[in-house]
Amino acid sequence: QVRLVESGGGLAQAGGSLRLSCAASGRTFSSHAMGWARQAPGKERELVAVALWSPVSTYHDDSVKGRFTISRDDAKNMVYLQMNNLKPEDTAVYYCTAHSEPWKFTTEVNEYTYWGQGTQVTVSS
Repeated sequence: QVRLVESGGGLAQAGGSLRLSCAASGRTFSSHAMGWARQAPGKERELVAVALWSPVSTYHDDSVKGRFTISRDDAKNMVYLQMNNLKPEDTAVYYCTAHSEPWKFTTEVNEYTYWGQGTQVTVSS
């Protein structure tokens, strides 16, 4: 059974930093796109960053580009999201996600199969 478990959310001030971690179990994802999505109250879930398979290349949504950095450690089956210069509009529940098909990359959030339970990130102004 595949599980994705997020940690590292919490409260930060605007301009501050947080680091999210996601531990995957049940299968290896070294050939799969893994990423982070977020959902703010009243808004649709949006994909913010994806880390592709080795050699790792990454995708970051324009809203977080230059502030957030995704990385992965396939030896540990982990994916991370370093969030710097946080803004109040970054407040959301952040979800770890993974694609079920190997070697497939998409920015369509609904095409990702595996999801964690989410971790709350709140940024105060």
